[in-house]
Amino acid sequence: MKDLRAIALFVLCVGAVPLFWQSGVLLNFVMMALYACLLAQAWNILGGFGGQFSFGHALFFGTGAYVQAIAQLQWGLSPWLALPLAMLGAATVGALVGALSFRYGLKGSYFALVTLAFAEVFRIVSLSVPFTGAGVGLMLPLKESAENMQFGTRAGFVWLMLGLVSLALCVTAYLRHSRFGAYLQAVRDNEDAARAIGVNPLRVKTLATVLSGGLMGGAGAFYVQVFQYIDPGIAFGAHTSVEALVGAIVGGMGTLWGPVLGALALHFLADLTRNLFGQLPGINMVIYGTVLVLIVMFLPRGIAGLGVHVLDVYKRVSRNKEG
Repeated sequence: MKDLRAIALFVLCVGAVPLFWQSGVLLNFVMMALYACLLAQAWNILGGFGGQFSFGHALFFGTGAYVQAIAQLQWGLSPWLALPLAMLGAATVGALVGALSFRYGLKGSYFALVTLAFAEVFRIVSLSVPFTGAGVGLMLPLKESAENMQFGTRAGFVWLMLGLVSLALCVTAYLRHSRFGAYLQAVRDNEDAARAIGVNPLRVKTLATVLSGGLMGGAGAFYVQVFQYIDPGIAFGAHTSVEALVGAIVGGMGTLWGPVLGALALHFLADLTRNLFGQLPGINMVIYGTVLVLIVMFLPRGIAGLGVHVLDVYKRVSRNKEG
């Protein structure tokens, strides 16, 4: 399949970076760029392919982060065993939120606000219960080893995140070519028409929430392993939800590579403005926000849509020349 070949090429190219460049700055940039890609791709499954905009994807991120930390600190599990549990925990929360929201017909702005409300409820609860460390949060002890998923260099984290991103890309490629993906896009385009031909919108949208939540939980687990700390503000804060949805929207929703392009572009822009104008407080955010607004205004289909448009124009010009 063409998509799988492209994904394999992407994995080989990015995976080779730590083999040829050992710069900590470069590897940290690649690692965080891949992290942003995973956030955007996770949101894209529900928001891009399913048409269900979520303002509270930090709900799944925080669930995965806390399960990863609790499984190690309180259950004594290996981080490698905790990672799938974290993704499963976030997917379970996704099933719960999806079933409750879609059963009562919530969609559009109502669904977006419900996800935001769920994230805030989880944040408040985690501030109160002892097993999350309450307001203090949880901190993992430093034990550098591959077995403990705390690598001595950023290279190990780059490969770990690359594995999670490739999983997200494979899930997205599956949605592009599978019957379930066709059902999901049919529900996105016209839910009543999809129901008329035998599609169950509740089941389809809930399963999309499960997939999206599980991948977002993987991002949360990764965050804990890298920074070794999590608290309610980080876990369920709105900044994570915003980063996820903005990357997908800027890159191109409902596409395979759009969220990757959007996340990479925004991460590069954020780093560039921070380095160039960091000495002037607030200027870097003004420039970043202005560029973001311009992209949304003039590229409604995202960066990926611009590439498709340019390719179409090139094909038309080539045909005219041949004619």
